[in-house]
Amino acid sequence: MLRAFVILAALVAAAVGGYLVSETSYFAGDKKTTSKSSDEKKGPQWVAAAPGRVEPGSGEVNIGAAILGQVADVTVDVNDKVEEGELLIRLDDEEARARLAAAEAEAGLRKRQRDAEQATAGREDVTKGEDNVYSAEREVIGARFELDAALTGKRRGGTSEQQLADARRRLAKAQERVERERLAYAQAQAKANLPAPNQSESALTSARANVALAASQLDKTRIRTPRAGTVLQLNAKRGEIVAPSPEHPLAVVGDMSVVRVKAEVDDGDVAKIKVGQKAFVRSINYPGRDFEGTVAELAPTMATPRISARGPRRPSDIEVLEMTINLDGKVPLLPGMRVEAFVRPDR
Repeated sequence: MLRAFVILAALVAAAVGGYLVSETSYFAGDKKTTSKSSDEKKGPQWVAAAPGRVEPGSGEVNIGAAILGQVADVTVDVNDKVEEGELLIRLDDEEARARLAAAEAEAGLRKRQRDAEQATAGREDVTKGEDNVYSAEREVIGARFELDAALTGKRRGGTSEQQLADARRRLAKAQERVERERLAYAQAQAKANLPAPNQSESALTSARANVALAASQLDKTRIRTPRAGTVLQLNAKRGEIVAPSPEHPLAVVGDMSVVRVKAEVDDGDVAKIKVGQKAFVRSINYPGRDFEGTVAELAPTMATPRISARGPRRPSDIEVLEMTINLDGKVPLLPGMRVEAFVRPDR
């Protein structure tokens, strides 16, 4: 009897335990189902992901030497803010100045010889236009070098704001004049039945062309920034010999007031993205932070990847679409940082 009671009690306990296990499994499954439904309702955070790199909003401008030369002066430092056309590096210009002086002396001699002879009838406007263009071009060269000196002097504390403003104004006026004189000269040369120049006039034109070449060579000893921004890299030291090299720029300048990301989208995700779509980027340097932005530009064609993948690429991953994301506000990301870009669903 006692044995039968023990067996009965065991069967009841097993039944109750099975019921509890069943009930626990049911509610757990119900809870999991509810959570999944909530995630599905919220929707995915992104529809496409791509590797990218951070760069200044205007892009990085690589600045190098146009000629072989020795660095005579470096007028800026890394992190300096520079304006468009500001002098960054000056190469030794002694030889270039000597050539320009010789060319100008030859042009002066040829002009005196031309003026001593009778002018060719019908070429009066051309002669006047050529003289005016030559004078205006000399004025531009002088004004540009004056502005170089003023900007360098201001950075080193030797030039006032008024002196700098005067130098800018003189260069602007000189550039306006040279454009005006060149137009008038071109119009004079376009006249029908224009007689050919005589020997002295031709000699003067040739001499002035040599002056222009020498002036151009002298100007190439001045390495200026074509765009305003911040000096991000500076790879020149006084006394070094430098040469033209696209792979090794002497300076890198970029506008850091706006930061953007250049990302490479896999061909399978191209159709999911359009300009104006919201996006965000993540960096291992700032774990747990998302930097919001907007897709600002999509390249018009597919291209070969330039950003190396972290893992091995598949043989089919041979072309990508370059995407530009403008980041919102001030971000701590630095140019050159590797990031992952994510494009949000288009809602």
